[in-house]
Amino acid sequence: MPDVIIPGPEGRLEGRYAPGEADNSPIALICHAHPLGGGNMENHTSVMMYDIFRKRGFATLRFNFRGVGRSQGSYDQGLGELSDAATALDWVQAYNNNAPFSWVAGHSFGAWVGMQLLMRRPEVAGFISVAPPTNMYDFNFLAPCPASGIILHGSEDKIVPYDDMERMMSKVRVQKGIEIEREEVPGAGHMFSSHLEELEKRIEAYLDKRLPIVIEERKNQRPRR
Repeated sequence: MPDVIIPGPEGRLEGRYAPGEADNSPIALICHAHPLGGGNMENHTSVMMYDIFRKRGFATLRFNFRGVGRSQGSYDQGLGELSDAATALDWVQAYNNNAPFSWVAGHSFGAWVGMQLLMRRPEVAGFISVAPPTNMYDFNFLAPCPASGIILHGSEDKIVPYDDMERMMSKVRVQKGIEIEREEVPGAGHMFSSHLEELEKRIEAYLDKRLPIVIEERKNQRPRR
């Protein structure tokens, strides 16, 4: 789990990187929660999602957005953070030229950034979004959503109520054959502090189901950039 420094748009970006198990391992990028609310790559949700993909043999990177930890720059309302995420994905891809696809996973603000990234990058084949802040940011950019994924949201989320997320995401159009699954985690709040094991089990179950489909779909395709 080596520390890495990535040349970013506003200076260095601090990250933790686990190389893939094979020359053609897929890629996973983990985006943390809001920088001004204490979000960083060491948050328990970010570390948990990082470990899930690392253990599955992905080339996996979690990183700090600009202005967080040792990453340079300052908070930029999401615009700069999206640029940070794109740069981080570029960095991983440079070391994994044979990756058949990429995956993005994010918590709250990081989910919003990750879902914007997948709209711009056809190599992103799936996403995990934990507690996306649908009452704080516009998600109409998903028009239509090009990749299947899952949204996991706590029933007791007081920051972003589950019903608010459900109303927004139920209206999202998707491309043919694409499905956005939504699951409510009973008793969980926005940070999933006491429901991390349940969140992990649900992510693992989704990947067990979805990854074989993605692998089959992409095995005869050239890596896309």
